[in-house]
Amino acid sequence: MASHYTSEYLAALRDGVERFEAAFEAWMETQTETDMMFMPGLVERTFTTEGVDPEEVQRRELAVAEAAGVAAKAVAVTGAYMMVQGISGPIDPIANWRNITQPKAFLTPGEVRAACANVRGRLESLALDGAARDDSEMPAFAPSAFHTVIWTAAAPHWTNHQYRVAVREAAEALNLHWKERLARVNVQDTDFWGQSLSTQPPAPGQARLRWPGPETDNTVKSMREGLMGLAKGLNLAVRNVATHSRSEISEQEGMERLGAYSHLARLLDQCQVERHPDDARPEGLC
Repeated sequence: MASHYTSEYLAALRDGVERFEAAFEAWMETQTETDMMFMPGLVERTFTTEGVDPEEVQRRELAVAEAAGVAAKAVAVTGAYMMVQGISGPIDPIANWRNITQPKAFLTPGEVRAACANVRGRLESLALDGAARDDSEMPAFAPSAFHTVIWTAAAPHWTNHQYRVAVREAAEALNLHWKERLARVNVQDTDFWGQSLSTQPPAPGQARLRWPGPETDNTVKSMREGLMGLAKGLNLAVRNVATHSRSEISEQEGMERLGAYSHLARLLDQCQVERHPDDARPEGLC
């Protein structure tokens, strides 16, 4: 995985993750872990050990919180987010480390530790690739800056140089993201975009994604028509090809495809959801 980040910057991120790990383990010395099989997702995963000085617990907690600032940046750079059932969107396990002490915790200490190891491994991969490539061969921008939905799905495969699979997973992630939001998971992808971005009024059970603005504005008209063409075109020419082909693509080709999907994802975020009056109440801005 090529990177525009300097070796010094990647090393600093790795140091930050290691500082977080050390602070986290020091804090865990004041905690008692609950049984992972006991009411998972319903209770806290740690509680303060009886007899521990509360001031010492607080001091160590603050040290973890401070270290999490840099370590969480490493998650963003490497795309090492988690998907948690029942929670919308990707989760940063380092930034959310405190969740393990909360009722209905969705993280465990083991998952925080595993996330740190994963991030360190991805940073090492970035550093190795950066050292092995000539600067002239590197893409001009970093894939970690892509839209979160796109990069979270692509990152695990991109790190392993599986560029075609990374593109496929990113495309499918965006499709699923909006299908779930519009409650239309059983519709074929191309049909979904054609119906959801149609310029026609919403039909029962068929919400529309609508670029905001007055109907008479030429730019608004162009965006509404163009979005449907862009989404359907990418699904046919990029997602379907990446799914049904076994031929690997280059890093540059992968970057270009992910870039196109990232652009589409950001445009869709600016759309409004319009529903038929017979359906559930309309949402606001997406």
